[in-house]
Amino acid sequence: MDFLIKALEIIMTKQIFGTALVIAFSFIIINISNNIISKILITGKTNYEIKRRKTIIKLFQSIFKYIVIILAILIILDFYGVDTKSLVASIGIAGVVLGLALQDTVKDLIAGISLILENYLAVGDLVTYKDFVGEVIELGLRTTKIKGFNGEVLIVANRNIDTIINASQKHSELYINIDTAYEEKCNKVEKVLTEVINKAIEDKVILPTSEYRGVNELSSSSVKYLIVVHCPNAERYQVKREMLKRVKEAYDKNKIKIPFNQIEVHHGQDI
Repeated sequence: MDFLIKALEIIMTKQIFGTALVIAFSFIIINISNNIISKILITGKTNYEIKRRKTIIKLFQSIFKYIVIILAILIILDFYGVDTKSLVASIGIAGVVLGLALQDTVKDLIAGISLILENYLAVGDLVTYKDFVGEVIELGLRTTKIKGFNGEVLIVANRNIDTIINASQKHSELYINIDTAYEEKCNKVEKVLTEVINKAIEDKVILPTSEYRGVNELSSSSVKYLIVVHCPNAERYQVKREMLKRVKEAYDKNKIKIPFNQIEVHHGQDI
């Protein structure tokens, strides 16, 4: 019985009970704050806004978690008689020294916060870094991870983020020349191309601002009809392939010829 009382007295000391209480309370605070931050920032009208807000949520959740953990550690150390005021002052001095020694890391952290808050990158964006093209799969305070089309993952330090080209924040404008045989009537070709564009808009393959522009060039073997296609930047290559396929099918259906290069040969005596 004396042993149980002794054990209970030890457990109820602020060093043991207080530490457990601080840890439990910190865990609860972190979870509650994560839920609150998510509910406040999760709204968005477009897919891009939603992606960006999710990235910002992760950033603020990480910052708040580390703040709570640091405060909890200071409170627990105070339970054990550590002079936390002197410790905080020492940490401040050490932070200055470490900041000078770890300048690149500090640059990464500042750049990580900046690129998120300034709406430069978000998880899911299609980007190009030097010759590497891929999708942003993780945006951290120090590094950004980009997944290539073959599955490889590139890790870029955030201080180098200004060399990344983001292809997801605006729409592409594709100028596509459609080669058509000279013998085909302009009115017929224009009608077919207009129908192709309207159907693609209806199917939401391209944006409603896409349009047929007219005859763009009279080349040596064909008439080039110009269509302008607007689409999300990340989808521009697939959209171009899809539009060329639709034009080919429409030309076949309406028996419109797509010419191939032709060379006219003259005999010397006939010239």
